[in-house]
Amino acid sequence: MTITTCIFDAYGTLFDVSAAAREAAQEPGYEALVDTWPKVASDWRLKQLQYTWLRAITKEHTDFWQVTQDGLDWALEASGLSDPKLRERLLQLYWELSAYPEVPAMLQALKDKGLNTAILSNGEPKMLQAAIDSAGIGDVLDDCLSVEDVGIFKPDSRVYDLVLKRFNCQPAEVLFASSNGWDAAGATGFGFQTVWVNRAKEPVDRLPHHPQHLLSDLTDIPALTDS
Repeated sequence: MTITTCIFDAYGTLFDVSAAAREAAQEPGYEALVDTWPKVASDWRLKQLQYTWLRAITKEHTDFWQVTQDGLDWALEASGLSDPKLRERLLQLYWELSAYPEVPAMLQALKDKGLNTAILSNGEPKMLQAAIDSAGIGDVLDDCLSVEDVGIFKPDSRVYDLVLKRFNCQPAEVLFASSNGWDAAGATGFGFQTVWVNRAKEPVDRLPHHPQHLLSDLTDIPALTDS
């Protein structure tokens, strides 16, 4: 079936989640991050994801901003960092994440082909809009869909179903790209055509479903939509 709709996870896929810690480490007053920012960024992201899974399983949903703060608090404590100003600065920078370099041109190419484009994210709507505005990509996105509309995090099928309801399409018409292998796998099981954007060159997750395409970045997404 022909691809009509291209959907993207946000954090780690379109937006560089390591940017907050990396940028803070370069600012005066946050020298404690100079050597530790890669660990802080990695721990922050891992805990952020783990908390979404646990909250989904236990049916104790909260918005992604709370999960983001909880993950950062764990990451800072794990690295022995307790500066409230550092915490505040990192959270501020998370609202200003930069997009990966190839993102604007890739999205423009999809729009030039007449395809629908949207984000489907665990993110809270205000957070997502702030990132879109900061990256300057709002004019090449048709929508930004959030799990807050269904009250549960990915990979619950109700999240992926938001795409079908919004664009009135069939699952096979959707190309879904995520930097999270488990997310791409969940979308495959739902019936989407899927891409795992494997920037870190990690092994494929041992799950019932697998991504259909593996890319190192988003540059070649438009080529995958050719019939």
